[in-house]
Amino acid sequence: MASVSQTASARPLPGLFERNGVVDKYFYFAMSLLIAAIVVSGFSRTVDQNLFHAAIPRPPLLWVHGATFSLWVVFFIFQSALVRTRNVKIHRTTGWFGVGLAAFMVPLGATTAVVMARFDTKVLHQKGADAFLIEPFYDMVAFAVCAGLGILWRKKPELHRRLLFIATCALLDAAFGRFDYIFNHDLYFVCLDAVILLGVARDLLVNKRIHRVYLTALPLLIAAQWFIVYTWRGNAGWWLRIADKIIG
Repeated sequence: MASVSQTASARPLPGLFERNGVVDKYFYFAMSLLIAAIVVSGFSRTVDQNLFHAAIPRPPLLWVHGATFSLWVVFFIFQSALVRTRNVKIHRTTGWFGVGLAAFMVPLGATTAVVMARFDTKVLHQKGADAFLIEPFYDMVAFAVCAGLGILWRKKPELHRRLLFIATCALLDAAFGRFDYIFNHDLYFVCLDAVILLGVARDLLVNKRIHRVYLTALPLLIAAQWFIVYTWRGNAGWWLRIADKIIG
């Protein structure tokens, strides 16, 4: 009995990048906090003058949009914390709230984009709102696809956690875009992808290979992002005709 105890106590603790090591255990929870920090840092630069104390009051729907999408970030942190503390049963139960929240966010995001495009064009008399409309539409498609697949494969943890991580990261271009330099140089998607690449780095360090979710999703996301920026910045005529009909 003593020899067994001594053998067990002599086993080395998992290293930083080994299975069950610090990175393996805390990565997704740490990423949830990083995402929250990016959102707070980005929107804190504009939320006061563009929402809280705007010279021209914004549509009420924008308040609903901000509260709902902020709730998703809080929910992502909460779910990550439940997994980290091994409260998997609670994680699965509260996950159904996330399903409803995600289902509500997609039409809300698309509707808010249209309402704000009309507001920017007709009330603030800003140019380019019609061309820019393609970007929030893309965000909702990327989020819906990744979150939907993550929910569909909720019983496959390795797929589930990566897809929901990518889905949440897909919303970060709005936060990164609040930094003038990043926005003016079209780097918000680059910054967003850099956060996702942290997941790739985690897999390489812990599993010694890149998971197929990243190998499939990242190339598709990057190709779609290039198309979106090219269409928006190039004021593509085909898209402007569609956007102008949507805006009215």
